[in-house]
Amino acid sequence: MTIASNDSDAAVLLYTASIGVRWRDLDAFNHVNNSSYLTFLEEARLQWLQQLKGEWMNERAAPVMAASQLNYRRPIAWPAQLRVELHCARLGNSSMTVAHRIVDAADGGTLYCDGHVVMVWMDPLSGKSVALPPVVREAGENAVPQGG
Repeated sequence: MTIASNDSDAAVLLYTASIGVRWRDLDAFNHVNNSSYLTFLEEARLQWLQQLKGEWMNERAAPVMAASQLNYRRPIAWPAQLRVELHCARLGNSSMTVAHRIVDAADGGTLYCDGHVVMVWMDPLSGKSVALPPVVREAGENAVPQGG
């Protein structure tokens, strides 16, 4: 399954997380520091994985981030309530590309960031990639089409 990550109409929605901006997320310019965007995305991915109905990690399979791309579209000021949307952009044998959008919770048209990350499941003991856990594959295959 491959879906262009730039085509938000084609990507399938996996999960939406609500995240509040904390004072400590700000930098010297009084807006959210670029590194905090990665933390928001990490939190959203973990919320998604934890709500799956099955095992997504064990002693022989764990997700690692192999790549990330973030497009910073506009600064986030404090206070702010965010909506982080995760979309399945691609499923591979051992990897999943998760497209993301960070938008204003009250105004989904206010886009702060978009992009994608590639997560690979690997065996922590051998360091070799392993097949996607069935629950992760099923979630990607059965995600709700955006706007549908």
